[in-house]
Amino acid sequence: MDQYALNLLFVGGTFLLYIGIAIWARAGTTAEFYAASQGVHPVVNGMATAADWMSAASFISMAGLIAFTGYDNSSFLMGWTGGYVLLALLLAPYLRKFGKFTVPEFIGDRFYSGTARMVAVACLIIASITYVIGQMTGVGVAFSRFLEVSNTAGLLIGAAIVFFYAVLGGMKGVTYTQVAQYCVLILAYTVPAIFISLQLTGVALPPIGLFSEHAASGVPLLTRLDQVVTELGFNSYTEHHSNTLNMVLFTLSLMIGTAGLPHVIIRFFTVPKVADARWSAGWALVFIALLYLTAPAVGAMARMNLLDTIYPGGSQAESLQYDERPDWMKNWEVTGLLKFEDKNNDGRIQLYNDKSESFAATAEAAGWQGSELTVNRDILVLANPEIANLPSWVIALVAAGGLAAALSTAAGLLLAISGAISHDVVKGTLAPNISEKGELLTARISMAVAIAVATWLGLNPPGFAAQTVALAFGLAAASIFPALMMGIFSKTINDKGAVLGMLSGLIFTLVYIFTYKGWLFIPGTNQLADTPENWVFGISPLSIGAVGAMLNFAVATMVSRVTAPPPREIQDLVESIRVPRGAGTAVDH
Repeated sequence: MDQYALNLLFVGGTFLLYIGIAIWARAGTTAEFYAASQGVHPVVNGMATAADWMSAASFISMAGLIAFTGYDNSSFLMGWTGGYVLLALLLAPYLRKFGKFTVPEFIGDRFYSGTARMVAVACLIIASITYVIGQMTGVGVAFSRFLEVSNTAGLLIGAAIVFFYAVLGGMKGVTYTQVAQYCVLILAYTVPAIFISLQLTGVALPPIGLFSEHAASGVPLLTRLDQVVTELGFNSYTEHHSNTLNMVLFTLSLMIGTAGLPHVIIRFFTVPKVADARWSAGWALVFIALLYLTAPAVGAMARMNLLDTIYPGGSQAESLQYDERPDWMKNWEVTGLLKFEDKNNDGRIQLYNDKSESFAATAEAAGWQGSELTVNRDILVLANPEIANLPSWVIALVAAGGLAAALSTAAGLLLAISGAISHDVVKGTLAPNISEKGELLTARISMAVAIAVATWLGLNPPGFAAQTVALAFGLAAASIFPALMMGIFSKTINDKGAVLGMLSGLIFTLVYIFTYKGWLFIPGTNQLADTPENWVFGISPLSIGAVGAMLNFAVATMVSRVTAPPPREIQDLVESIRVPRGAGTAVDH
């Protein structure tokens, strides 16, 4: 069976599995659609949460970003895992005890304000739409290569699959679909990593292989990688080179953004009781660790294999002849995500840091006139098995895994958007007397519209999948996380403080991001380039969410001090949320 047929078999088989589960677990009530009737077992919920959280950014893009940058991009690992711990310890159990269906509903009731609820809806939609763009980008990358269709066609196919099982099944269908998707994606990530670790180091466990001896050179793998990249003018792989303040803020932004992501939070509304929320958080961390402990090894080994392909003899002078390039390069060139330009007309591929002043003389002496290979970072994990000449079935498995990661998170995000519109906007504000059947129909229509918008935006994403997702984390960090924290742990923050805090954090972060990403046009001004030299104090748009969160906390606190305190019943409600006794709900449906 050829590679294309295997890809179709694996991808088509998993899609049929997802659709079958959606039909079996279709939602018939709003309780099933929003929270799976709060009857999901903690282990099942932990696995579904892991799939929901480990998106295309984790599966497809994160290791690629680490591979091309090294230590400095380890902030993705630290921020996302640290943020999940914050979510599990500080938010999930208390939000489950409150007993609501959506994040805006909690904010609206806690801050006794319909305005606060609507502001929370706006924050949720903006962050979730930005996040889902990254997932659709990942879907397009995977489809365009493995099913040999255009990026646009791949997005449309992926959107159709998500539409079917998310609109039909709601949270109940999505939960069990995500369990299947987790099994697919974790196998797809770890199996090729084991093969490649054995090839390069002789060690089967990739996290241990990362720190083991490189079989071909006889020195530690990371030491050999440092030698190779520095010889080509790149920064050393294992050292810190970027702005420390920016790295700290970026890590913090990812952490608190993770803890404020609505599509992850609503997963903890699906378990029977508060204790189950804690257990499911623990199980999710176990399932997440399987991938995140493997990712640094995948990134380093992919970079090593890529450079060994371009310089097969280990010498800069003997780079790969373009006419002799391997099949994997030809396959990815078709997608447009791998490009070659023979700048010095020597018929060979040169890949080096042509912006390095220290390496310029060496490049000139070799007759090089610029780096000639452009590699989209989102392809590295998907191309890794092909680069390493792994069996065809492993390549097909990776294709199915990449799509599972993107589709599982996309479904969770779209469900959060759908719930906010139907439950908070329509049921909570515009039509309080709407029937359950009408609300369920509204939820499905709003999800269909959200899928259409996300697909359209996914055609022209603002960056790599992980970078686009990082923007979403910054928006969630600046708007939703502070409101949740203050809502749970402070009895003094009132409605006005919460509303103005969320708005200030969101607007500040959006303006900063739009300014440097080129989306904000002010007549009579020049566009500021998205470079460290132009950033305020060297803080990138990906890191500004942490500053926006600080502004949110500060504004909410100051406004609450100069305005009337919350009513006594609200203060009592906050107190009851944190009381460990009575592991039921403070306010329940």
